[in-house]
Amino acid sequence: MKGICKGLLTGLLLSSISAFGFAAVDDPLVGKWKTIDDRTGYSRADVEIRKKADGTYEGIIVETRNIPGSEKMGICSHCPGALKNKPFIGLPFIWDFKATRNPNEFIDGKVLDPISGKVYKGKAKLNATGKRLTLRGYIGVSVIGRSVTWVKY
Repeated sequence: MKGICKGLLTGLLLSSISAFGFAAVDDPLVGKWKTIDDRTGYSRADVEIRKKADGTYEGIIVETRNIPGSEKMGICSHCPGALKNKPFIGLPFIWDFKATRNPNEFIDGKVLDPISGKVYKGKAKLNATGKRLTLRGYIGVSVIGRSVTWVKY
């Protein structure tokens, strides 16, 4: 009997470890996303979202593109504080997003508009397939803001 309990305990421990590992790898928010400019419909950048050790999410710009007919921007000349005059590549673009009880919703984040340099409150929601992310940046209340959709690849 003692051997059965010990085996059962070991089995439960190993299955919980592997389930935790699988969940970390299969996190639907983590990965590379193509941003889509809501005003022009063009993709302006690719962002890689990572989950940090404290459980929050941040997104780093990994590639930028210009809108046809405009110059490609490379430096965040309007960004605040330590981000001022940093290259867009490697720039934290979103940070401090926290998962909610709903595994497809994330709140309490910050969103940087690298063109204007303004930082907004943010929230995000994945669609049912996990392939589209609607990111909302806002001031004060969510009603006063702007939403963009990103596509996972």
